[in-house]
Amino acid sequence: MSPRADDVRRYLRQTQELFGDELYLNLQPQSQLLDESFDTDLAAFEQEICTCQKCPLGQTRNKFVFGVGDPNASLLLVGEAPGAEEDRLGEPFVGRAGKLLDKILAAIDRNRHKDVYICNVLKCRPPNNRDPLRAEVDQCEPYLLHQIHLIKPKLIVALGRVAGQTLLNVDKSLKSLRNIFHDYHGTPLMVTYHPAALLRNQDLKRPTWEDFKTIKDFLEQSN
Repeated sequence: MSPRADDVRRYLRQTQELFGDELYLNLQPQSQLLDESFDTDLAAFEQEICTCQKCPLGQTRNKFVFGVGDPNASLLLVGEAPGAEEDRLGEPFVGRAGKLLDKILAAIDRNRHKDVYICNVLKCRPPNNRDPLRAEVDQCEPYLLHQIHLIKPKLIVALGRVAGQTLLNVDKSLKSLRNIFHDYHGTPLMVTYHPAALLRNQDLKRPTWEDFKTIKDFLEQSN
């Protein structure tokens, strides 16, 4: 049996043990969506696309927010789009929500430069922090897919309802998206609460911590 088949069997077995028999799959092969003209070095790829003007957000952004972290990370965290501070600094998840995310990562023995990569579905801030439009996602998602192709994470975690809905292309509540291993073009994906939501509602800290314990266990079992 090939190593790839072993990985799939282990992933499915872990999913069943953790969450039962329900599994959501995205059956569109990633290879059909990858742009083979993109650079194969992550830093060079950033320079290649950082002046992107494929959608109107290129005209309104301050800084292109590519992502930050370990280029060989096993854990990829994805938000929906940059906020005001991210747009100003050019780095995802800064400010109060970013500091809380850093504390959560420290609790599972990681940080944004140690076995973690952090980015967003959109690389530019939507005006007034509105949700991403489908047309914007269609232009920007190939960039995310190429990042995933280069980083090769073992697990993707969508931070927040909007990120989860956008990546999975579904209109479901965050509650219904949690506690399930989904499939994002061949990579396991979980959905959990956005750190900003925890700042607004302290009651969400416990379920978020439960999610990150599952994330930690999954990554350790995948080694």
